[in-house]
Amino acid sequence: MIKKKKIKLIIGTNNPGKLREIRDLLPKYLQIFSPKTLNLKSPIENGKTFIENSMIKAEFFSKKTNMICLADDSGLEIDILDKRPGIFSARWAGKKNNFNLAIKKVFSELKKKDNKWKNKKIKARFICALSIYWPSGKKISRIGKINGFISPKKIGFNGFGYDPIFIPENEIITFGQMKPKLKFKIDHRSKAFKKIKKFF
Repeated sequence: MIKKKKIKLIIGTNNPGKLREIRDLLPKYLQIFSPKTLNLKSPIENGKTFIENSMIKAEFFSKKTNMICLADDSGLEIDILDKRPGIFSARWAGKKNNFNLAIKKVFSELKKKDNKWKNKKIKARFICALSIYWPSGKKISRIGKINGFISPKKIGFNGFGYDPIFIPENEIITFGQMKPKLKFKIDHRSKAFKKIKKFF
């Protein structure tokens, strides 16, 4: 039996949480690399949408490595904050990627908008754009979304980023409280991946 040659793919993120979640979604026959293992820094994300930023990363890392690249750009939109932090979700965490800081900023901004926000259902959604860029120049992008609400306090230690303050629709616990298997079944990243997996 001829052994199938492993296809090399780089996941275009330096965020360890995203890297772990995307790696878990990918087929096992892929030989997966990350920018960190190849000592590559991330490009400047100056797009105006999640798709633009995910494609900037996918194209950048593909051209740097001559591999297929799958890149993600995702974030949290909160309706009463005019959909902020949106594409700036990671930047709210500062240079040290401190999401405790980012969550404090969310709570502070909500309080400025409405002093009684904790007693209300604050609509929000997580959005994930996944892009694949091939060395040939072929490229595709898909989007996944999950609606929900902002928790009045940070709860749970699972996941990463804003997970401890996001309660998905039809659930009573945050992503931070969910077991990874349950989160992966319903979250924005898995929804985007379902639309993109046929390309692997």
